[in-house]
Amino acid sequence: MYQFKDIKEAGGAAVIVRDGAFQRSAVARDFGRKSDVRRGLAPNLDLVVDLGVRIGSKEWFRGLATCAALCIGAWSLAPEARAVTTSTPPIAEAHRVEAQALAIAPLALGADTGKHMIPTEAVETLAQAPERPTIEIAATLGQGDGFERMLERAGVEAGEASRIAAMVAGQLPLDQLRPGTVFNLTLGRRANQGLARPVDAITFRARIDLRITIVRAGDQLVLEPTAISIDETPLRIQGRVGASLYRSARAAGAPARAVESYLRALAAQLNVGEMGADDLFDIVIEHRRAASGESESGRLLYAGLERANGRAVRLMPWTIEGNTQWFEASGVGRETAGLTQPVPGPITSGFGVRVHPILGYRRFHRGLDIGAAYGTPILAPTDGQVARAGWGGGYGNVVELHHGGGIATRFGHMSRIAVAPGQRVRQGQVIGYVGTTGLSTGPHLHYEMFRNGELVDPRSVRWVSRSQLSGADLEGFRSRMRSLLALPVGLPQAPGTPPVRQAP
Repeated sequence: MYQFKDIKEAGGAAVIVRDGAFQRSAVARDFGRKSDVRRGLAPNLDLVVDLGVRIGSKEWFRGLATCAALCIGAWSLAPEARAVTTSTPPIAEAHRVEAQALAIAPLALGADTGKHMIPTEAVETLAQAPERPTIEIAATLGQGDGFERMLERAGVEAGEASRIAAMVAGQLPLDQLRPGTVFNLTLGRRANQGLARPVDAITFRARIDLRITIVRAGDQLVLEPTAISIDETPLRIQGRVGASLYRSARAAGAPARAVESYLRALAAQLNVGEMGADDLFDIVIEHRRAASGESESGRLLYAGLERANGRAVRLMPWTIEGNTQWFEASGVGRETAGLTQPVPGPITSGFGVRVHPILGYRRFHRGLDIGAAYGTPILAPTDGQVARAGWGGGYGNVVELHHGGGIATRFGHMSRIAVAPGQRVRQGQVIGYVGTTGLSTGPHLHYEMFRNGELVDPRSVRWVSRSQLSGADLEGFRSRMRSLLALPVGLPQAPGTPPVRQAP
């Protein structure tokens, strides 16, 4: 410890003498004091008060007030500091419902997993490593994937994968295997590590009603199909429209595709946006349920809507001559309007008398000439049947369609014909391509129209067609609709499976 030898004052500063060495004190005695009366200050005024001494005195309280004033001044003059926060704007309810509906879809199928990086120089190959006698692998058939490629990716030798594919193809076409099908493979012991493991067993669900097992018997692979009983009773779903028909139908258990088909069918009969919350929807779809508990849904079979005002819409698809469309309960089909022009383009020559561009004299023009580029597709103006398709002299390659009700159309100067006589065509179907065959000066379409055998200006006709069932078709249609309407809502509950719910 230091020993104090002497204390002296030099120039107003305290000097401490320690072991013969002089040191200036940390605080001078007269620091902050002004003794000059001429400056207007009181003598010995202490501006910096030591708050650690003379606690409770006037000088101490004055020092405390000065300290507080300085702190308040510093706080008031300091810049404002605000916390930086970020927030995500809330998603709108309509967008949330849409995202929720899309989230029902499963994740992408068939992703390749288990990939390995290329080994580095630090990896040392073992001279000999123990090998498992068998390996069990679950391989998934991806979208656009091939059956043989999937097997080879799982470790099956290429030749053996080809033989297995041929065996499966003998049971069902390979293109009927759906993406997402899981194959459980058991690979056996190999003769040496340079060879691929042989297949001991493969098990997979080829269809909802078929399970296929391939097992090794000696040196041969044997395919063993197992049929599974299926209940194909259609599924009927009913419920209130509520705030959203799509959301209510999905909540009741209807698949997304069935709801979309239902909305498209109703849109041809009424404005979907005008449906009320108290209206009742009625949906019947194809449904297959296996004895093992799996189920799958198919196409829409019936679309009904009971309006709160007492009106009802009942629609069912029916096929006539290969053409499927929606019919009302009375057997009346949808309304279709014909096209005004079978190809896009300007009318270069109208219907009536004109000077023939090749013959050079005035002659009656039997139809419309529509300018279009060479090879432009020519579309059927409405449903009909091909009455003629071939060479037509000055018409060149010509196609003639009969549409019923005494209406017929003719198309000339085609470069190529895409239909055959007797073939049924639908509205908008390609029947040929624009050309310049026959008596023609350049690529265009010559378009004629007949009503009860008489030529008419195609621009003066815009017809509306409506299909009508009759005879055996009408009786079969009504019988089918009665059977669908007699179905109960939902399906009987199978053991271990939840029942199909009905929307409130």
